[in-house]
Amino acid sequence: MKSIFDKSTRDEIIARVASITADSSPQWGKMNIHQMVEHNTYWNGWILGKDSHTYKQAFLGKVFGKIALRKMIKDEQPFDKNIPTSSQFKPKETGGDLEAEKLKWISLTEAYKNYHNPTFIHDFFGKMTKEEIGILVYKHSDHHLRQFGK
Repeated sequence: MKSIFDKSTRDEIIARVASITADSSPQWGKMNIHQMVEHNTYWNGWILGKDSHTYKQAFLGKVFGKIALRKMIKDEQPFDKNIPTSSQFKPKETGGDLEAEKLKWISLTEAYKNYHNPTFIHDFFGKMTKEEIGILVYKHSDHHLRQFGK
């Protein structure tokens, strides 16, 4: 199972992020390329603990979160297309400095080499093991890169 904590997997994601161009268009979903990259920089900052805002676990997450997480990370199967994004992670801006945002995403991906965020609680899945986080982060990045053909 691929994990963001493996150097070769991080290098793969970084190369794919670097290949993004302004004319990359979505194969599914509602985000444009800038929104997708901004979504990923914000989301990864949250996982890494760089975002001081914390989100409480949703009630439905308390009921179904662990079941959904196990289903999502049980094998190499990529995430389904058009899975919903929590509203707090939906970028409002439709444009900006794509190259700067890509560099942020790359830097955040590199930061998983020294991951340490023991108080992290996912807003839907709740408390997660480091192994679960590693797989989820890889699959999340892979999902959005595939969304734009990368």
